[in-house]
Amino acid sequence: MIGKVNDNFFTKAILSHTGKESAAVAVGPMMGVDAGVVKIGEQYMAIAEDPIFPGPTTSPEDFGWITVHIGASDVAVTGIKPQMMTYSLLLPPATGEDYIGRLVKSISSNACELGISIVGGHTGFYDAVKLPIIGGITVWGMGRSFITPGDAKTGDLLIITKGAAIEAAGILAQELGDVLLTAGISEELLDRAKRRFREISVVRDAEIAMAAGGVHAMHDATEGGLARGLWEIAEASGAGLRVERRLVPVPEDIQAVCKHFQLDPLQIISEGTLVASCEPSRAEMIIESLREKGIPAAVIGEVTPLSEGRCWVNPDGGREELVPPPVDLFWETLAGALSAKGTV
Repeated sequence: MIGKVNDNFFTKAILSHTGKESAAVAVGPMMGVDAGVVKIGEQYMAIAEDPIFPGPTTSPEDFGWITVHIGASDVAVTGIKPQMMTYSLLLPPATGEDYIGRLVKSISSNACELGISIVGGHTGFYDAVKLPIIGGITVWGMGRSFITPGDAKTGDLLIITKGAAIEAAGILAQELGDVLLTAGISEELLDRAKRRFREISVVRDAEIAMAAGGVHAMHDATEGGLARGLWEIAEASGAGLRVERRLVPVPEDIQAVCKHFQLDPLQIISEGTLVASCEPSRAEMIIESLREKGIPAAVIGEVTPLSEGRCWVNPDGGREELVPPPVDLFWETLAGALSAKGTV
């Protein structure tokens, strides 16, 4: 298995071992919540941790970009601005100083653009490390209030940004562009898909949505894609869902990439797709605010009572239970295709 541990193991082996209890912990480890929250005086600190892995062809500039944005996104969805970070850079012994310098410069410049200060970390060479990785980036920020994926309310409308399968399409296009061109995908569509790589962030999305008002819950559709992101909001909130498949944006370039690799765009990793639950009266304002900043957004469904279940509504009106995929097939697909190319 590649990717996060499964839900049962997480519940059984990890959630039962979280150290000393503290009254200061407002939000601790839980399913579908990617940032913890600690009360400090009259403020709350949202804090998140992520490992970051580059692909075989990822430039140090792109690697630095995703390091900061993936780390910051988990804090941003709490409604608290990411403000500080540390990171641990683990390197193979033969890594050149030029590569390291470019990567560190990229991390710093991207942190500056988001207003984040780097306050510490670690850098070292290790025989066990086969390619440069961020062993962990920790991002945090302070605010007077916060939200979690568990704060969705019955009657809320569900908004998503950009579309489904943002991260999967961006990485597959970057790493397997030659394969896609050989399969007949046009250079124009491939270029659009490659640019999705720099959409793997919801920092701006979350900030704009919060400023528009009426947002109750936000989540980033990471592993398991949109299906899991929606389900995690419903699970955390103890609510039902009704989601219209025909309303879910899947841009043409993403459709082409997913079709070639026989992947369902609703079921694969989509870091960069913000899922927001909001008051119906504010939905249009939120969407317009996002569009004014160049971020496409759409209402795709609503939060319902738990008794009504969680379902997709198909274009023909039929209903299908909305459940998280047991495995995100993106990882196996990527690894298999890279192996077939001889890249790994």
